[in-house]
Amino acid sequence: MATAKKAPAKKAAAPAKKAAPATKAAAPAKKVAAKAAPAKKAAAPAKKAAAPAKKVAAKKAPAKKRTVNAAFMKALTPSAALAAVVGAAALPRTEVVSKLWAYIKKNGLQDAVNKRNINADAKLKEIFGKAQVTMFELAGLIGKHLK
Repeated sequence: MATAKKAPAKKAAAPAKKAAPATKAAAPAKKVAAKAAPAKKAAAPAKKAAAPAKKVAAKKAPAKKRTVNAAFMKALTPSAALAAVVGAAALPRTEVVSKLWAYIKKNGLQDAVNKRNINADAKLKEIFGKAQVTMFELAGLIGKHLK
């Protein structure tokens, strides 16, 4: 890109040397080149400023409201073991996961070293079937306790 900008400046300077004596034409050519360089630098930030404007416009275009998947919002009845943690009322799967995380945070059951691991207490051990699970296993293990 820089090479392309320099080439036109040399072409403009070359005809000036042919038209006037070499010593006098060389000085004005340098001044013209010096004046042209800051103008090009000023033009470059303007292009950068224009680029984010295009990105903003692109983000605004897909502003359609997403429809909720009915399967996620269907109220499911928790098993007795899960009801001890989240309550006996029928809840959507998303709410069950939210309440389970609230229970985990309230009782400090996240592993101190690796926050992705959850250390099960007596109630959670009935749900999970083991002493420690990862947060990625959580939804799969809960699915067995929802009807």
